[in-house]
Amino acid sequence: MHRVKRVCYGCDQMSTTTRLLVLGVVRIFQPVHGYEVRRELTSWRAEEWASIKSGSIYNALKTLTAEGFLEVVGTDQVGGRPERTTFQLTVAGEQEFRALLREEWWTVRPPIDPLMAAVSFLGYVSRDEAIAALEHRILHIQGYARHLDFASASQAGIDAPHHIRELHDLMSARVMSEIGWARTMIERLRAGEYATSDEPQWQPDAMRPKPAVARSARPGRAGAPAPRAAVAARHRDEGASPRPRERARPSPSTPRPPPAAGRRRKPPR
Repeated sequence: MHRVKRVCYGCDQMSTTTRLLVLGVVRIFQPVHGYEVRRELTSWRAEEWASIKSGSIYNALKTLTAEGFLEVVGTDQVGGRPERTTFQLTVAGEQEFRALLREEWWTVRPPIDPLMAAVSFLGYVSRDEAIAALEHRILHIQGYARHLDFASASQAGIDAPHHIRELHDLMSARVMSEIGWARTMIERLRAGEYATSDEPQWQPDAMRPKPAVARSARPGRAGAPAPRAAVAARHRDEGASPRPRERARPSPSTPRPPPAAGRRRKPPR
């Protein structure tokens, strides 16, 4: 099935999740008023796991109608309340809903968690505060998971489908997984791992000061010892005696001394 090409009037500002939720709820309860769509998504706790606000629901209804995915069936008014508009899916809206539904089932995206941004700057928090904050998060998560358990148990399938309870179970499983990580992080901090605001800040290698390297003096520079003087000084330090001078050889014009007595001289050949 080919996905319908969008004629978008601001759909870039609307998340895929919001589009899917609004189209899906209209698909279930159509024809349906915008107020009923908002109330249904509130009962699903969509604001917590999809970051969808009440105002964005009404904006999504208008945008999806302008794009041709929803159509207005009629309007009515009860007493002195504002006029209410009733919506339903178009043929293009049905195709868009199913395409978005399949896309979200098969796409894996990492959850957006502000805690990751805070952990990135651990070096600007004291060690004691980091440990206390993680301990507080563990207690808060345990209470929140307990709250979700009661919410899931109260889902009787009267105002929403039975499988909506799986949303609570998925939320509980994700938040509970943080507890194991937090406990491990606390152990590492207590063991002195990582640099916090109590210790010198971490710096990249390019910003770290380099140690000074001693430069040896070259011969001929001012203050440098002459080569012979340096050799003599080294001999003195090592306790070695200087090299003895060679004895002068006699010149050819100097007469040789006579041979010693009792020693026969070989006759010339």
